[in-house]
This record gives sequence, C-alpha cells and structure tokens, in this order.
Amino acid sequence: MDDLELLQYLFDLQGFVILENVLSKEEVTTLNAIVDAQNLSEPGLASDQRFGRAAGSGPEGTGFLNWGQPFCDLLDHPRILPLLRFMLGDYIRLDRIYGIHMRKGTDGLILHGGGAPYSPGEFYHFIQGRIENGFVVVAWNLTDTGPGKGGFFCIPGSHKSNFKLPQTLFDAHDRSSVAYIPEAPAGSAILFSEALTHGTAPWQADFHRRSVLYKYCQSQLAWSAGRVQPPADIALTPRQQILFREPADPGRYFPSLFEDSQRFFL
Repeated sequence: MDDLELLQYLFDLQGFVILENVLSKEEVTTLNAIVDAQNLSEPGLASDQRFGRAAGSGPEGTGFLNWGQPFCDLLDHPRILPLLRFMLGDYIRLDRIYGIHMRKGTDGLILHGGGAPYSPGEFYHFIQGRIENGFVVVAWNLTDTGPGKGGFFCIPGSHKSNFKLPQTLFDAHDRSSVAYIPEAPAGSAILFSEALTHGTAPWQADFHRRSVLYKYCQSQLAWSAGRVQPPADIALTPRQQILFREPADPGRYFPSLFEDSQRFFL
C-alpha cells in the first residue's frame, strides 16, 4: 500500500510523483502488444510524436480506449485513484488522452506550463489545508525513460512559481542544471500537475519510447470544446462512466468518484 501522506508531501513539494511497478511485466507486454497491432507509422524526428489522440490534442472520440479493455482498466487504476483524490478532489473528469512514441533522434518538446501568467485551468494553490489544482497528467510508461534515454523532464517546484520562465532556462531546455529527468522504468506512472513547468527531452535510447497519457481535471474545467468519448464495445464501470461526463459544478451537477464524499452548500 502506498504512503499517501508521503506522496502528498512530495507532490506539493515537487509538482510530480513517480510510482514504480504499478503495472506488472505481463500488463506492460499486453499493452505494448495492443499498440503493435495498430500498425502505427514509424515515429518521426520532429517533437510531439503522438498517437491514439482524443479531445484537446486531436479530434474528439475514443482514441486508444477503443483498442481494448486494458487501456480502459487504467482509467481508475486502484493505485492511481487515491492520488488523484488529493490532487484534484472528489469530482474528477477525464479531459484528454494521447500516446507518445519516439525513436532515437526524435526532438524533445520545449518547456511549457507553470509560472505566470498561466493558462486558465493550469493553476496550483494551497487553500485552507488542501490542494487546489486544475489539471493532472498520468503518464504510463510502457518503456523505460530517464537520464541517458529521454522522456519526461521538468523543473521541480515550478508549479508554485510566481514569475515567468526566464528566457535563459527556456533556451537551455533539458540542458539546464535545474531541469530534472527522473528515472521511470516501464510499468511506472508519472503523475504531474499541468501547472508544473515540464517538457520532453530528446530521445537518445536505441529502443523506442512509448507512453500513454491520461489527463484529468476538476469537474468544472475543460481544456477544449472536444470531448473524450467512452468506447462503444467495452463495458465501463459506473465510476469510469462518471469520468466521461460533461463539465459541471462539483457536487451539484457532477457526482463524486468516491462513495464517502460529502458536499455542503451555503
């Protein structure tokens, strides 16, 4: 069982946490086999090599959720849901999904997010003893990422910054001394606030990078007019179905994902 008190502290401190061994080797193999079966085109060398997109990062629809039950099982994975609760609260919707694949030499994605002025929804505050956070990304690693390979990187603590990212840091990208590329083996889940200044380091490994990203938000928020749609031929649990609801006021028009939640109105 995860130490939620420790993870909450680290998330508030860093703006991200990494859970290793969330997925077994067999689960990672199954997910990769499903992706392989899609016969995706070889990733290019330009940054932002995405696949299975839905909603804000591409046309609305089911994206890779329609590829099979294992992708739907990740929606409310029991290791992830308790973390989303202290990160976003009890009223959570799924906003966007997409995958990232990279081959050796693929460019990284520039630093973005965090600081001021931030985009609406990309906020992080601590109010009356609880985290108020707009968007959280859960990046499931289907291959290893980290130093010497590439993948997710960030400036730890930048989700609390009150100043614009200096141009010198922006220009340095992942080469800056303040940029951190964490080790995250296949089967890991990287959870980070969209308020965190983050990016993608160029891919250096001989094998391909493959990660699938689920982006969640508070129920009243939305990144774009597009919506992720539930898969037509895969049965979802009642809790999973809640994640696909239209944006709405928490508690009043949008139900909790947690049965023990209470909401009071003045």
